[in-house]
Amino acid sequence: MIETVLLWLFAGTALAAAALMLVLRHPMRVALALSATMLSLAGVYALLGVHVIAIFQVLIYVGAVMVFMVYAIMLLDVRDDSFTRRFSWLLLPGAVAAIAFVAILAQGFWQALPDNATGGGAVALFGVGQFSIEFLNEYWLHFELVSVLLVAAVVAALAVLEVGRRNRG
Repeated sequence: MIETVLLWLFAGTALAAAALMLVLRHPMRVALALSATMLSLAGVYALLGVHVIAIFQVLIYVGAVMVFMVYAIMLLDVRDDSFTRRFSWLLLPGAVAAIAFVAILAQGFWQALPDNATGGGAVALFGVGQFSIEFLNEYWLHFELVSVLLVAAVVAALAVLEVGRRNRG
């Protein structure tokens, strides 16, 4: 009973923090929302019994990657006046699109459920084991290339910042 409540709490927190990442304007607030999302996902992993992945989530993603991202944000020294407003003007259209997306997903899940209540319907479509095997066999290289591209993007942002500083002074 308590595990179910905690699972829903962590999942709801992860969903809310992920939604905040989309609508917040200041980069540091977005980074804090991202770290809240990752911590909530670590709680979900721990409740699902995958303790090694939960520990990796906290140590690697929250500990190392988020410190790196916060450091890069602090190096950029964002002092733009557009960050004084907390939310973007795209909040309302984004909320409408999100509600439409959730409605379409709910309709798809509703149609995927079997007519009889044997319990093996839509849940069997999204197996973690199947996903893991497919991911490790097919898409591991793409995942690693994305991490290299993220590091290259941070290096490029720092290079652009240094060029801007040289031109100003």
